[in-house]
Amino acid sequence: MQKIRTALLSYGMSGKVFHAPFLSVHPGFELLGSWERSHRNIHSDYPETKSYASPEALLDDNPDLVVVNTPVATHYEYAKRMLQAGKHVLVEKSFTATVAEAKELQKIARDKGLKLAVFHNRRWDSDFMTVKDVIAKDMLGDIVEAEFHFDRYNPTLSPKMHKETVNSGSGVLKDLGSHLIDQALFLFGMPEAVFADIRVTRAQSVVDDWFDLSLYYPRLRVRLKAGFFVREMVPSFVVHGKNGSFLKPRGDVQEEDLKLGKKVTAKDWGTEPRSREGLLHTEFDGKIIREFLPTLHGNYFYFFDALYGSLTEDKPEPVTAQEGINVMAVIEAAIKSSQSRKVVAVEN
Repeated sequence: MQKIRTALLSYGMSGKVFHAPFLSVHPGFELLGSWERSHRNIHSDYPETKSYASPEALLDDNPDLVVVNTPVATHYEYAKRMLQAGKHVLVEKSFTATVAEAKELQKIARDKGLKLAVFHNRRWDSDFMTVKDVIAKDMLGDIVEAEFHFDRYNPTLSPKMHKETVNSGSGVLKDLGSHLIDQALFLFGMPEAVFADIRVTRAQSVVDDWFDLSLYYPRLRVRLKAGFFVREMVPSFVVHGKNGSFLKPRGDVQEEDLKLGKKVTAKDWGTEPRSREGLLHTEFDGKIIREFLPTLHGNYFYFFDALYGSLTEDKPEPVTAQEGINVMAVIEAAIKSSQSRKVVAVEN
C-alpha cells in the first residue's frame, strides 16, 4: 500500500484532536511529525514522529502532504508556501480569510497538478449524516425551510488570542459559521443571496460571536445561527418539508471522545447515545409517522480515507478547493449584508 508521508503545521487542538489520531491509524498515511513553536508534544503522543523547529526543517523530510492547521489568518501564506514547494495540501477551515486568497491557492494547485483539500470534517458528524439521509430518502417531501444551529453557552473569551483579536481570520462566522455554511451548501447548493446579522455579545469581546444568516434559494430558505449565550439548547437541525419535519439535537460525540483520548478504532466509534435521536414526523409511503429515528454513525476517518483515494487514485478531494471557495463567497456576502443591512447576492 502506498504511504502518503504527512506533516502537520501545528500540534495544538486541531493537530492533536482532529488530524493526528486519524492519520496515525490509517494504513495509507505515515505521520512524520509537526512543526511546534514552543512546546514539544507530538513525540510523546507518537514516539515515531518528529517535532520540527521550522517549516524548512519539515520540508527537509520531504512530505507528500502538509496539513495547514494554523490560525485562519495564516492559511493563505502557509498553504501557498507548501504548494509552491510541490506538496499536496490539506487546509483547515475556514479555507482562507478571503475569496481572492482561496482562488489563488486553487490556481496554484491546478497549475502544479497538486491536490488541495479543505477540512470541513463536520460533513461526517453523526447528526448531519442522519439529516442528509432523511433528505436523500425524500422522507419530508419538497424541502421548504431548514434551520441549523451551532450554539454554546460560553460567555468567557477564549485563551487562544488569535481567536479573540481583530485579524482577517477571527470571529465565530469564520469559525463555527464555516461548518454550518458548508453543510448547507452540501445539501442545497449555492444560494442566490444572503441576509445576515452579525454581532458582538460577550463583555470585552472585539470579534463577532453571534450571527443569524438567511440563505435565499428559489423555493427554499435556510437559516444558520450560532451564539455563545445559549444555556438551554434548541434542536441544532430543523428541516421542514411539504410532507413533514425532522428535528435533531446536536449529538455527534467524536470531538468529545477525541479530547478524552478515546481510540478512533473503537467498535462504538461515532455512536451517539439514543437520548439524542432526532424526531421524524411525516407522511411517508401513505402512512403518518411520528417516531425517533436511529442516528447514523459518524466517522471523520471517512474524510481521510477519501483524501487517500484522491492522492493515490486521482479521485476528487473529499472537500474540494472550489467548495472551500463557495463557503468563503457566502461569508463575504454575509459580512457585506450585515454591514449594509441589506440582502446581498452571492457571487459564484
